[in-house]
Amino acid sequence: MFSLQGKTALITGSARGLGLEIAYGLASQGAKVVLNGRRDEALDAALAHLESRGVQAQCWRYDVSEESGLTDAFKSLIDRIGPVDILVNNVGKRDRRGLFDFSHEDILDILNTNLIGPFMLCRLVAGHLIDAGKPGRLINITSIAGSISNSGDAAYTASKGGLAALTRAMAADLGKHRITVNGVAPGFFATETNAKVVADQSVAQMLEKRTSLGRWGEPSEIAGAVAFLASDAASYVTGEIIHVDGGYMSHF
Repeated sequence: MFSLQGKTALITGSARGLGLEIAYGLASQGAKVVLNGRRDEALDAALAHLESRGVQAQCWRYDVSEESGLTDAFKSLIDRIGPVDILVNNVGKRDRRGLFDFSHEDILDILNTNLIGPFMLCRLVAGHLIDAGKPGRLINITSIAGSISNSGDAAYTASKGGLAALTRAMAADLGKHRITVNGVAPGFFATETNAKVVADQSVAQMLEKRTSLGRWGEPSEIAGAVAFLASDAASYVTGEIIHVDGGYMSHF
């Protein structure tokens, strides 16, 4: 039911962290996986990591927040690897600052990475699928910050809220083409990016009280929800956001 044999999955921002775990999860279900990132050394390390766990992958080095050249770069990728059946928009940027500390350029930078880049890449993949007459899966990695908010995080929250809304809007547009569009909203995950916060015992104590499971999420725990949405098991699921957060959103 959850097999991805014969499918090709492109995962943006997948050289490490949740993106790399998502890539491993999809590859484990039989998908041909394409990693994406900006640096060759990071992508090489990610390939080696996957190989050590028994799966293979290919790479696409491109900054998907750069709109100039994206269409040509994507066409070159398709010419090299063939059709993309599954897109996972995982790449993201966070900038925790006060509401009045952002310049106009700072806000545009976050929006380009977290919202506009995924918008453009979804359109490219969807257009390719429509031209080929094929069904497909578009999966956006949003955040619990797309539904709730805290002080000092306005730009990121706005971008992730926009990505959740975009997911619903694209689902409405693309359903007639047999393309589903869904999102996965992670909560607190113990990735290397969050290492300093993970080491803060006050955060662990907060999660013990604030989540149903009482702990940080392990990066590997994100992959199952994405694999489900990518598979035929989710063929009648679209426009949805699955929160993978240990119960953070439902616990008070």
